[in-house]
Amino acid sequence: MAHNLTQMITQPQRIIRIFSLAITVLAMAACVSSPSDKAAAPSASPGDRAAIIALDQVGEPYRYGGNSPGGFDCSGLVQYSYSRAGYSTPRTTGQLWSAVKTVDRHQIRTGDLLFFSIEGKMSHVGLYVGERRFVHAPQTGRSVSIESLDAPFYKAAFIRAGRLY
Repeated sequence: MAHNLTQMITQPQRIIRIFSLAITVLAMAACVSSPSDKAAAPSASPGDRAAIIALDQVGEPYRYGGNSPGGFDCSGLVQYSYSRAGYSTPRTTGQLWSAVKTVDRHQIRTGDLLFFSIEGKMSHVGLYVGERRFVHAPQTGRSVSIESLDAPFYKAAFIRAGRLY
């Protein structure tokens, strides 16, 4: 019973965190856009749109080879999010690694891809959502989640960031 009570209490907090990250992403998109005329609505970059779509997948299960809301692996989440944002991407982590332009760690923007070394090899990718956080599909038995680049595991595993567009 105590476990269920804890879940009931923390669930709204998780929803609020996800919602606030999505609002932050939208606000950043509005600030960096430059419409051609004052009447035009600000348009978000493909990375901003992909980040919002990826955030919407938080809680979906991990599934090896998955690239849909029924289950995602890390590169499947990236492909799905960018595809829904109107931008075609490669499918695998290795192909994504080759397709991006390297971005200095101090220049990371919403929607940039973050690559990590797991067990000594580059094998994991996440999508940056702002505030030094990223969304990813971590591993079997877990679900799509938000993590901090400052968490000791990810801080040590981080290899590089890259931009697709």
